[in-house]
Formats: sequence, C-alpha cells, structure tokens
Amino acid sequence: MTGKTCLVTGANQGIGKETAIGLARLSATVVITARDRAKGERALVDIKRRSASDAVELMLVDFASLDSIRQFAGDFQRRHQRLHVLVNNAGAYNAARTLTQDGFEATFGVNHLGYFLTTKLLLDTIRASAPARIVNVSAGAHTGASINFDDLQGQRSYRGWGAYAQSKLANILFTYELARRLEGTGVTANCLHPGVVVTGFGQNNTGVAGRLFSLFHAVGRPFLLTPEKGARTSVYLASSPAVEAVTGKYFANGREQKSSAMSYDADIARRLWEVSEALVASPPPRS
Repeated sequence: MTGKTCLVTGANQGIGKETAIGLARLSATVVITARDRAKGERALVDIKRRSASDAVELMLVDFASLDSIRQFAGDFQRRHQRLHVLVNNAGAYNAARTLTQDGFEATFGVNHLGYFLTTKLLLDTIRASAPARIVNVSAGAHTGASINFDDLQGQRSYRGWGAYAQSKLANILFTYELARRLEGTGVTANCLHPGVVVTGFGQNNTGVAGRLFSLFHAVGRPFLLTPEKGARTSVYLASSPAVEAVTGKYFANGREQKSSAMSYDADIARRLWEVSEALVASPPPRS
C-alpha cells in the first residue's frame, strides 16, 4: 500500500481504529476521522504507536451534519490530490428516535446518508486515483430488513433495531448501485459484515438500552470478536490484490457471501439513490 492514500471514517475507536492501524502497517498514508477532537487525538497517537507509522492524519467531521460533511470533503480535497481507498465505517445505533442537525432520523442520517454524501463529494478524487476502492461497512443485521420509503424517517413508527437494520440494508443497496454506476472506471465498491465485535457500539444510549448493551458486551466478551479481528475483512477489501477487480459484492469472514434477497433488487437500489440525492440536496423540516 506504499504510495496509497486511505480514508477511514469513524476511526477513533473499535473497528475503524483497527482498520486504520492495519492499513498504516501496510505503509499506506491513512487519514482518520473523528467527531470529538480529544478522542481523535488520543486515537491518532495510539494508531501511530501501534502501526509504527507517522503517515497518519486526523480530520474532524460530524456525520450528523451535512454542512460538516461538506466542509470535511472540501478540506480533504485541498490537502490530498488522491484518494485510493475510502472506508465508510462511521455509524451509530439509537434506541430512541433522535434527529440529526438537518432533521433526519439519526440512524438513517448517519449510517446511510453519511456514507452516501461522503462518497458523492469525494468521488471525483477517487475516480482520478483509479485503480481505487470504496469499502462500506454494513452488518448481518440487514437480513430481513426492508426499506420503508413511506416512513424513512421513522415518524410514524420507530424501533431502534428496525431503524438500524434498515440502515445496514441501505448500505448494501448503495454499494451495489454504486458499483453499477462505476463500472469501467477502475473504481470498485464492496461491502461487508465485520462480525459481532466487542466495541463501544450502542453504549452511547442512555437508560435501559445503554445498560443492556453494556451487559451484552460484558457477558458476551469471551464469545465475541475483538475489534482487530472485526477489522480484518475491511483491511482485506481495502488492500488485497485478490479482490482488486472484484466489485458489487458482500463479504463476511474475508469471503464473498450472499446478502439478503431484497439487497439485490436493482429497482429499490435505484430508488434509494434518487431519494438520497434529493434528501441531501434539500433536508426535511425537523419533526
């Protein structure tokens, strides 16, 4: 990966941090993002130490804000002329319905629209860097989910797990549609399930939900993957020569696998893309 520039979003902890370490160890120049400067700077020091690489840079962005994403993308392009690997990793689980700064339901807004807008804004730089790769971190939770176009923002009915599962299905539909649109450009797009990993996932929630996530991680720790193991498929898709020409696929445990039947519906993927374009151009009123 010498000479390659990689961007890993949400890399101040967990799978994203371990992905950044893995790519830095392969001699890539790695840009990580965090929302909080103090947490990001602590992660930056640790990534440099563990990877034995100084070619790691921190940039701040809040994926719950379209303006922040646009500012970040512009700053990135002023600093870097090339982007060979984009790993969309930042995400969240919200037990209760909350809104982003732009009025989107937060799980859909951060987990899907965050991926969508970041990729859209950086796509010219990625194309100019071909051969290049886009890697989207999804989850096995997408199985059984559907895209509720009549209530994407969860205004009529909201369940934390249902919103999360919908967002992870959206990640896969986005990946497959992106791969179709990038055919022949030298840019690949793949997605993955990292496995069930011991991270801080879900512990941003308060009350019963937060306590349940803490209990799950404490009791399940012996049976769950470490963040380092959870990052292996992301690092593999970002760097391995074996998947250099592979695009529009879903991976788990370092191997190509089938995603849910609905994820292959090209009409749904195209409609989601069009709706997403409209949403990032004109956010809904807060409600």
